[in-house]
Amino acid sequence: MDVVAWLRGLGLERYAPAFCENDVDGEVLPVLTSEDLISIGVTSVGHRRRLLASIASLGDEVPAALTAISRDATAHADAERSSARPRSRRGSTPRTSAA
Repeated sequence: MDVVAWLRGLGLERYAPAFCENDVDGEVLPVLTSEDLISIGVTSVGHRRRLLASIASLGDEVPAALTAISRDATAHADAERSSARPRSRRGSTPRTSAA
């Protein structure tokens, strides 16, 4: 997600440098709090409310994209793990120790 374009669409592009300096991207954006916004310099209550309302409306869109990314990463990691495991010998009988 292009956070700068999102801010521009809200008429709040003045905060783009602060969002960039604080590494606020599409992954971080959905979990920003009012306190986070204050700490990066959004001092206007009205601007914070506008940002938080817009973030809440993204709730359905952003997590779905993040879920897809997470699912792809998990599948990739699973594939790497399974290719690194030694293959079992099918049809072989288990060894038993003589007592």
